[in-house]
Amino acid sequence: MKFPALVDELLADYFRLQPSDASQLGEHAYDHHWPDLTEAGHAAWSEWLSAAEARVTAVKTRGLSRDDAIDRRILLVNLAAMRFAADDLREHEWNPMTYVYLFGGAIFTMLAREYAPLTQRLDALASRLRGLPVALDAARAALGASGGRPVSRFHAEKAVERMAGVSDLVALAVGEAEAIGDVGLLAEVRAAAEVATTAITAYVDWLRDELLPTAHGDFRLGADLYAAKMRHALKTAVTPAELEQMALAEYDTVRAEMTRIARRIWPEWMGDAEQPDDDDAAVRAVLDAIAIDHPAADELLDFCRAENGRIEAFVAERDLIGLADEPLQIVWTPGFLRAFGGAMLIPPGPLDRGLVSFFAITPVNEAWPPERRESYLREDNARSMRILTIHEAVPGHYLQGAYSNRCPSLVRAIFGSGVFAEGWAVYMTQVMMDVGYGADDPALMLSHWKYYLRSVTNALMDIRIQAGSMDEAEAMRLMVAGGFQEDGEAANKWDRARLSSTQLCEYFLGAVEMQGLEREARRRAAAEGREFVYRPFLESVLAHGSPPTPVIREILFGA
Repeated sequence: MKFPALVDELLADYFRLQPSDASQLGEHAYDHHWPDLTEAGHAAWSEWLSAAEARVTAVKTRGLSRDDAIDRRILLVNLAAMRFAADDLREHEWNPMTYVYLFGGAIFTMLAREYAPLTQRLDALASRLRGLPVALDAARAALGASGGRPVSRFHAEKAVERMAGVSDLVALAVGEAEAIGDVGLLAEVRAAAEVATTAITAYVDWLRDELLPTAHGDFRLGADLYAAKMRHALKTAVTPAELEQMALAEYDTVRAEMTRIARRIWPEWMGDAEQPDDDDAAVRAVLDAIAIDHPAADELLDFCRAENGRIEAFVAERDLIGLADEPLQIVWTPGFLRAFGGAMLIPPGPLDRGLVSFFAITPVNEAWPPERRESYLREDNARSMRILTIHEAVPGHYLQGAYSNRCPSLVRAIFGSGVFAEGWAVYMTQVMMDVGYGADDPALMLSHWKYYLRSVTNALMDIRIQAGSMDEAEAMRLMVAGGFQEDGEAANKWDRARLSSTQLCEYFLGAVEMQGLEREARRRAAAEGREFVYRPFLESVLAHGSPPTPVIREILFGA
């Protein structure tokens, strides 16, 4: 069998076995279904992964085109990563948040993505909702089984909180059906929603009343499992210890630059106040003054919408990189995802090309006390939100995703690298500063370095929490005293670092790898007597989907 035919066959099997993934990737033939979450279903998935990996391994690189050889390499590392997740990590047995993301993501995709008429999507969703009780029963059985890793208490607590977001999506489906006015469809969706909502309520009751009291597992992966996950999830040969040392060196460098800028702009922001001898106190004082200027809680979306327009105009004027026509909406984060982060880009799947991307901003939690709400807004001050918009929208995640979805290679588009995506967004913020964005506002540059320092402390925290024993007090000191973050932001990140593992390393590792690509491109341009120009370089980086950065390096430079 020729390699392209093998790829088609494997992808068809993948979509069939993982219909929720298929929906989010843009293959909608299985929108009516959930994956088989039973023990037998997990065994079948593991067996398929092993067989698929063997079939791809058997394909010899001799005789393959360069593109096919690259796709073979990407398929192998991703199949190995999925097999590690299925056989070794086994989060479906100890992490209840797995199911929040699974169920919420599948339903959200069908409601938010206009890949088919709404009536067609709601008909398929009704079928999926009717199947939710069976899927929830399988989740309950997996989490309730004994003999494996104990269920993480913290993940169970958050699942109790966040499953309500899945119920909200079910209610939204009923509202969408009501707006259409099709009596038959409305009856179908209402009946399916009642079945789903009843099952979700019973599941949450079980989580809270039966699972949670017995959930005494640690949220930490431990050093060995964490190192293995980093290798597979981040597709890197860099070890946790090596990444920690890289981050520590960058931590000192960035903080020194922040000190230099803060002392230089002190008079503008602090007036006649005497500068303290302590460098950290000087930086914190200036950042505190900058943080006073922040949008109100209900103005965050409008602020970022206006800022994105200004950023696009700047990028076009500088001819930095070609812009995209794909639609972008700036919205509040769906409820089921609010435990994961303060902002995110939710792109269309690579097979749903041309559909809307969502730049999602998590609103201020009204249940928080006033001081924490204000702290959250101070972290999301006007200058920080300008940086955030670059990162999430243009020329960050949204633009990178739009380019990625144009890639003719389905393998590279489907099996995207988080390190590549997050690294691009962090790196492009630096590029924007380097080419003069906000050059008349040194406070923006200080805010940029603070934002970049967050990616450094993210990596340090993730490693020390998940592979070590860092506790909340130590993490808060690193973020607040070391990274100059507000208490509210740091508290959210402490939660996120416990919920996830290795993902918080993607920002720093990816930025380092992207910077390495630029250095090599500049070196080669100089050696050939050419001027380095950003646009052709940046577009060449984005022209190949979202593979691991070492693959891009091989494509661009042959090494």
